[in-house]
Amino acid sequence: MKNLLLSPLLLLICIGWMAPAHAEKADRNKPMNIEADTLRYDDVKQVSIFTGNVVLTKGSIVIRAAQIDVRQDPDGYQFGTITGVPDKPAFFRQKREGMDEFIEGESELIEYDGRADTVKFVKNALLRRLRGATLADEITGALIVYENLTDMFSVDGSAAKGGAPATGGRVRAMLTPKPEVSATAPKAAASLPAGPALRATTTLGAPTK
Repeated sequence: MKNLLLSPLLLLICIGWMAPAHAEKADRNKPMNIEADTLRYDDVKQVSIFTGNVVLTKGSIVIRAAQIDVRQDPDGYQFGTITGVPDKPAFFRQKREGMDEFIEGESELIEYDGRADTVKFVKNALLRRLRGATLADEITGALIVYENLTDMFSVDGSAAKGGAPATGGRVRAMLTPKPEVSATAPKAAASLPAGPALRATTTLGAPTK
């Protein structure tokens, strides 16, 4: 995946959620199941193209879109290009490891990279974290890259390849504090790790090494 160098106009936010709680690790080795209205297989490009009310599941991952193009490299890693429609963006959801939390995202285009274990939300992107069914955090931007291995988010508020984004070229974030532990709660609960911490980075969407 190509590195994007930061500029003074780029607002980049990387959020480290409570370590070591990452995306559901078992998802990487789960089979990919897809339902759609039609399927076309391109033998030359080795790509399967699913269109019409497409629903993809892979472990705890759920993806819904108008079209999904899927390919697999010689090493068995899977890659997906997920496309929405103007009134119904592509949708992604995944459970977080070891807790009742979920990551959900929407954008006009989603790119899933099984080798780097990243999900890229392109154009009018929105990413949110839910604790159970309750919205905890929400971030919008022109481009959001979610790195499963490090559980970090890179958000670019600038326009991508021309055209002003719906966010006006800025990142917008709503971050809620972790619920405080009650004084009457068991000691084991009081020893949980601290809440999310903001961390800066110098690259956007670089492959995890």
